[in-house]
Amino acid sequence: MQLALDTRTAAVGGPLRRLSSLLYRKPNLYLSLLLVPPLLWFGAIYLGSLLALLWQGFYTFDDFTMAVTPELTLANLGALFQPANYDIILRTLGMAVAVSLAAGLLAFPIAYYMARYTRGKTKAFFYIAVMLPMWASYIVKAYAWTLLLAKGGVAQWFVDHLGLAPLLQLVLGIPGIGGSTLSTSHLGRFLVFVYIWLPFMILPIQASLERLPPNLLQASADLGARPAQTFRQVILPLSIPGIAAGSIFTFSLTLGDFIVPQLVGPPGYFIGSMVYAQQGAIGNLPMAAAFTLVPIVLIAIYLSIVKRLGAFDAL
Repeated sequence: MQLALDTRTAAVGGPLRRLSSLLYRKPNLYLSLLLVPPLLWFGAIYLGSLLALLWQGFYTFDDFTMAVTPELTLANLGALFQPANYDIILRTLGMAVAVSLAAGLLAFPIAYYMARYTRGKTKAFFYIAVMLPMWASYIVKAYAWTLLLAKGGVAQWFVDHLGLAPLLQLVLGIPGIGGSTLSTSHLGRFLVFVYIWLPFMILPIQASLERLPPNLLQASADLGARPAQTFRQVILPLSIPGIAAGSIFTFSLTLGDFIVPQLVGPPGYFIGSMVYAQQGAIGNLPMAAAFTLVPIVLIAIYLSIVKRLGAFDAL
């Protein structure tokens, strides 16, 4: 009976041991077995559906019958360069770049202070303070800003009591600036975007500053560099990958957003709201798919630029 049990154990353990030895000798095979299931899911579900959507950008939409036919055409892509649609693309791109620049300027001092001067509970407090707005619903934050920028809101109170109305009217060309007009201006939309995406810029910059070797700063001081020189020649160049990594989030999220442009700012479509309008209100799925191609191309170009700055190493 004991012999039979030993024989059964060897029969079971033999293939498992051989498989274990094979995977140990060939780590690439082991890695492939781990990656194949998620890669198949990613390729079939995510990329497959995305390519199917983009392929429909070449379909034909009949304006009379409101029907989509599988007749391939380049008219939808050509329509992107019409003045009205081209203006939407430029407006969205300009807002994405402006939000990324402003978020970087606001995030860097906060991230620098977190990385260099906080420890223990103080650092934990700053982490919670930065991430706390991310715990709230995105739509709730957007609607809250409509109240802040509306007539009689906090923004109007600051504009009136600080005497900023003439300056905003002169610099931004907003006549009769107040809460009611600020909520329907590009400035109000810009403020909402910066507020919502700011945490996504702070955290990558803070992480890159955390990785700065202290001996570099000590060497700079030993060589007689003043703090301003150390910042310009050591700290800032080494933090560029973190800034570029944070800008990926702010740029791409602004580029595809459709809720904030609908709630705040003057009437005018952005790429995200245009996709929503074409697909939901009009039913022109081919034109919506053509607009979907625009942020994909813009983000691909942007990623190729920030990759040269080491953004992927800081993520």
